[in-house]
Amino acid sequence: MNDLLKIPCVLMRGGTSRGPFFLASDLPRERAERDAALLSIMGSGHPLQIDGIGGGNPVTSKVAIIGPSTIKGADIDYLFAQVRTDRQYVDYSPNCGNMLAAVGPFAIEAGLVAAQDNDTLVRIHNVNTGKLIEAKVPTRGSEVIYLGDASIDGVPGLGAPIALTFMDAAGAKTGKLLPTGKPVDMIDGVETTAVDCAIPMALMRAADLGVTGYEDPQALTGNSDLIERMNRIRICAGKLMGMGDVSDMVIPKPVLVAPARNGGTLSVRYFMPNDCHPSLATTGAVGIATAAVTEGSIAYDMAGRLSVPTQVRIEHPAGRLDVQLEMRTGAITAGLVRTARRLFEGFAFAKPIAAIEYAA
Repeated sequence: MNDLLKIPCVLMRGGTSRGPFFLASDLPRERAERDAALLSIMGSGHPLQIDGIGGGNPVTSKVAIIGPSTIKGADIDYLFAQVRTDRQYVDYSPNCGNMLAAVGPFAIEAGLVAAQDNDTLVRIHNVNTGKLIEAKVPTRGSEVIYLGDASIDGVPGLGAPIALTFMDAAGAKTGKLLPTGKPVDMIDGVETTAVDCAIPMALMRAADLGVTGYEDPQALTGNSDLIERMNRIRICAGKLMGMGDVSDMVIPKPVLVAPARNGGTLSVRYFMPNDCHPSLATTGAVGIATAAVTEGSIAYDMAGRLSVPTQVRIEHPAGRLDVQLEMRTGAITAGLVRTARRLFEGFAFAKPIAAIEYAA
């Protein structure tokens, strides 16, 4: 195997996502070489990612790159990479809050953070957005505890609860909660809330696009007219948000919002951006919950005009995700609970950059 690159790797589930975790020091330093390695490892450019370890779906084609913190006030750096399944492209524009759930456990077991006797607080600097997130990881002695009695919708079984707190997540990419300066913009005849909190999103009422917002993910993903129109809206929203041409980016994420049906605050369908998420992104939940307390947004009235502090219960295709909003030093913090699990450790093998054909 001398013609392949051998890279230490840990496969982990974080929340409702899954992907390989790497130490930054184990990957090539040059971005082009690093991207080539990730594309080869994941098998991108084939719908099944048959020549790699990706799962052929956006929620299983994610990568976490972890290293020592480069800023004060954080313990570690976390760089997230969304590796496209449909073509050979690595997108560093978003953050992933589900993968984030496994960052703390990985960092502790990699020796980057010392474990405490009863829970270990890991302060994470998300390199993609420049934001800080606190993760309270269950530990005992020097070991991470993965087994517990916490459940999250979208994942079978139980696990140890990992509490995530997003510190002042507003303006993750643009620097503003409402980058267009307005809570609602009319885009392609649809009232749209362009919000940037944990991740940029374009929120739309499902009914305004001719659907209920309660459809299963497969039906929505297969609705080509809906996907095409939402894509037009999100590209226009990206320009209005000051992000330029976002046609090759996965942000802003389109989100369909509908009234809750099962005792929650809102019902949503979250897109990535052309596939409907089988549950809900953690970063998406943070942004949607914040939009629900932002006066004038399309989520505000639908949620019942909430104010902070409050709990926002977001219904999604696999169940519900609860977000607790609080005020801390003048900014909204968002807390939620996820679980994670270490699945496999060993080495990933990548073709050298010269052996990879890049899509035009």
